[in-house]
Amino acid sequence: MIKEQIYTVPVVSPHIPKTCLKVSVPGSKSITNRALLLATLAQGESFLKGVLFSEDAVYFQKCIQTLGFPTEIDEEQKTIRITGYGGTIPKEETSVYVGSAGTAARFLSACLGLSKGTYHMDSSEQMKKRPMAPLLTCLRELGCEISFEEKEGFFPFTLTASGIHKESVCVNIDNSSQFLSALLISAVLSPKDFTIQVEGNHGMSYIEMTCNMMEQFGVSVKRQGDKTFVLPADSHYEARTYDIEPDVSAACYFYALCPLLQIPVLVEGIHDNSLQGDLDFVKLLTRLGCTLEDTAEGILLTPPASGTFPGIDVDMSSYSDQAITLSAIAPFATSPTTIRGIGHIRLQESDRISGIVNELRRVGITCTETPDSITIYPGTPHGALIETYEDHRMAMGFSLLGLRTQGVQIHDPACCKKTFPDYFETLETALAKYL
Repeated sequence: MIKEQIYTVPVVSPHIPKTCLKVSVPGSKSITNRALLLATLAQGESFLKGVLFSEDAVYFQKCIQTLGFPTEIDEEQKTIRITGYGGTIPKEETSVYVGSAGTAARFLSACLGLSKGTYHMDSSEQMKKRPMAPLLTCLRELGCEISFEEKEGFFPFTLTASGIHKESVCVNIDNSSQFLSALLISAVLSPKDFTIQVEGNHGMSYIEMTCNMMEQFGVSVKRQGDKTFVLPADSHYEARTYDIEPDVSAACYFYALCPLLQIPVLVEGIHDNSLQGDLDFVKLLTRLGCTLEDTAEGILLTPPASGTFPGIDVDMSSYSDQAITLSAIAPFATSPTTIRGIGHIRLQESDRISGIVNELRRVGITCTETPDSITIYPGTPHGALIETYEDHRMAMGFSLLGLRTQGVQIHDPACCKKTFPDYFETLETALAKYL
């Protein structure tokens, strides 16, 4: 993992490709953390393979151990054995620290708030700024007592839970779809049919992932239109052996090299049937002139025949983690790029819209913002030190811009440890083998 405070991005000139750039990425953070919770709620021993061991995932693992679930962790083999107790939490009173992991914060708060016991929930300073109120409001309505220690609606707080006392709840997902995923996964704790109504709008790709994974662990969610989800009474998760997919979010940085550097790219194990919504970004690159082929090894993306790519107007609400990725390559397009439907990314690890605009302007690129969109105009960036705001996606995304811009440096590259600790080493190794 990069330990220096500043990383200088190597410049790579677009050129006629000799071969395909091939790369492997770690397991999916989103799938890893969902599988961890599903395994704890199942009855018996589950065996997870291809597990991600990034900072966020490790915090989730430590939380599970703190709660008393037996685990056997083999980081070298990327596996975890977890013994679940069918919805019972081994420890009825303890303190849980989630770090900056949003999935751990939301998923574990829901699980513990709908179970029985007293749980003190704490987090990093970064996580204390991120919204929790819509989920905590639901937990209160369902019978959980919550006392806040600093700011109402935010970490840290204490949950005093006594089970689920209602048969339905309504959750607002404008700020995060994780609120709905958290309630869906833990709704199996209800002794009766349980209905979740949804207010607000948000990309639903992660909800589809949640529902698909719940079904893989033995629980089917009934859908009534787009806004109503029903968990049947006596639903139970089944312990199982589970293969975690490679992280499509991580793969997207490498697929973006295809139009940026005019080279073919293949990320091993990424296929068209992935559970992950960020696959839509890979498909989006075909609008830039790339060609997609799902091969036995993984999706192969080949560059535009023209040697250039156009700007586009796109709603990225359902795969907004890649807004930074598209923004970082947009200055090299032949026309402006507008990214819409991303207002909620202002409330993630950083205010990502402001971060994108600030850093593009820092390198001399013209861009404008609205509350939920960005427009980026083509230009010739110059070197600068990129501020990452303790946000892993700012660091990884803006490294792409540096590959075609002399003198771009990334401040605090180690922030990538949140999801992809070896990102810069993987990037350098892949480019060295290719070039």
